[in-house]
Amino acid sequence: MATNETLQKREPSTPERVQERPSVKPRVDIYENDRELLVVADLPGVGKDELRIHLEKDQLTIEGSRKEEKHGNPLAHEFREVDYARAFTVPQGIDHDKIEADLKQGVLYLHLPKEEGLRPRQIQIKNS
Repeated sequence: MATNETLQKREPSTPERVQERPSVKPRVDIYENDRELLVVADLPGVGKDELRIHLEKDQLTIEGSRKEEKHGNPLAHEFREVDYARAFTVPQGIDHDKIEADLKQGVLYLHLPKEEGLRPRQIQIKNS
């Protein structure tokens, strides 16, 4: 059975308006020490209210939005609105309940503490 389906052209009087916002991966440094993994993400122009951090199972997602600020009529216009998004797989041995985040001057510090059993410890030697 054949069907006759055609696309209808949009009338010129009703154009579709699409506003694109660039989406970029923020630059990230990851450090490890005996107690934690530390994720340091550069999120310039993102405030606490525009930042979202989600952890679902072993997937950690960082999302933020930088909004354009109006200070008058722009003479040069390089600072744009942008969305940041980055996702990581959290390794086994991270204590999900103790993850903490700090945002300082556009830099996110995400502390992923290791579980007690994975932290190195010193073994005492007894004299016999």
